[in-house]
Amino acid sequence: MKTIRVKKGYTPKVVGSPSTASQRTEQPTRLALVPEHIPFMKLRLKVKKGDRVALGSPLVEDKRNTDIQLLSPGGGRVVDVRFGPRRVIQEIIIQLDETEKTIEFQQYSQKDIDKMNRDELVQSLVTGGAWPLIKELPFRDYPRPDFVPPFLFVSLGSLEPFHPAPQVYLPGNEDLFDFGLNVLNKLANGRVYVCSHRANTELASSLNGLINLNYTGNYPAHDPGVLLYRLKSSKEENRSWFIDGQDVVLIARLLRNGVYPTERIVSLGGSGALQPKHLITRSGAPLSVISDDRTENEKWRYIQGGILTGYGSLARSHLGFSESALNLLPEGNHKGELLGLFNPGYRKPTFSRAFLSALNREELEMDCSMKGSERACIACGYCALVCPVDILPQFTYKALLAGEVEESLEHGLLDCVECALCSYVCPSKIELFGTLKDAKAEFYKEKEQVH
Repeated sequence: MKTIRVKKGYTPKVVGSPSTASQRTEQPTRLALVPEHIPFMKLRLKVKKGDRVALGSPLVEDKRNTDIQLLSPGGGRVVDVRFGPRRVIQEIIIQLDETEKTIEFQQYSQKDIDKMNRDELVQSLVTGGAWPLIKELPFRDYPRPDFVPPFLFVSLGSLEPFHPAPQVYLPGNEDLFDFGLNVLNKLANGRVYVCSHRANTELASSLNGLINLNYTGNYPAHDPGVLLYRLKSSKEENRSWFIDGQDVVLIARLLRNGVYPTERIVSLGGSGALQPKHLITRSGAPLSVISDDRTENEKWRYIQGGILTGYGSLARSHLGFSESALNLLPEGNHKGELLGLFNPGYRKPTFSRAFLSALNREELEMDCSMKGSERACIACGYCALVCPVDILPQFTYKALLAGEVEESLEHGLLDCVECALCSYVCPSKIELFGTLKDAKAEFYKEKEQVH
């Protein structure tokens, strides 16, 4: 078994970690496909308002490859299609029928999987709507179906606050997880790494030796991009794939049961959650069903995904296509803190040792306030100090501002794992993370147009 030790990084001490307790939410009457935050997909609608759809029927297709479709999370009637700026599809809302019609896909046993060739297996995943659950480094788009990856990383758990714990979604699903791993082994010709934190010995014992890569260190030591950075020996290995452990179970359910899987375990965390815990719900469920402790009138920000890398949503919105975490944080005082210069900051979360919170071992409440406005870079080096892939974010950022894309690539722009630590630790409030992420996306789009 390999062990990778990541010395850089940083894990914020944030209050609101979900307990391992789980409960089933009430059955929603509406579900929605929320494709807005899936990167790079150019979607074309296949339904319109008023259409009737079945669970697993296509709702949208990617114009880059029309075989890649996103399927309906429920059976019923399309009651609304919401668009954002430039006609970006934000939500396709479905009013569920009492008895939902379901599209049936072919069912496979383990013997069937062993006999299938790779192309047949890929086609089954594409037809069943599960292909976009797999991502490809370094740009984190879904992979080309005809490409065989150098490595495929299966992530069990995340060090970013807060995501579902594998101790919650794996018990009782070990056989499905094993089945899903056999599928992934066929896709990657056996070069699959099942990754877990070395301290999680309980998880390792429950999986009977399936874990073959351990890591140690602070956030984002779990990230497949960080692990690949420590493993790779050539640039050809940069196009490795990765998938979350819970999504491996979903793939197994699709192939074994022949029904598009919609049940997800979602973590509810953050200081705004009265009872941080795990919830069993359906993909595309209303956020109000997941966070029923809060109302829309209260000043809480609903963050889908991790606290550092997630995105804000309205309380009336729905769970994103591949999201499995909802974190609630107070908006905070955006006008600034009166005489904040003289506040010793014992309970103020910060990377800097300028505040007394550096001595505080307790978990601290994080809010969404910037605590000041953007200022000029002071060359403190904090961003380089925490960067887990050894790029120099401040110089990469300045190269991008100057239009020197080639120089930014030499600094390691494509190695960036989009962990957002550089922005979090920056005392000048510079949006390094957003700039680097957008630059990577633009480079990828130009590259796609050339090919």
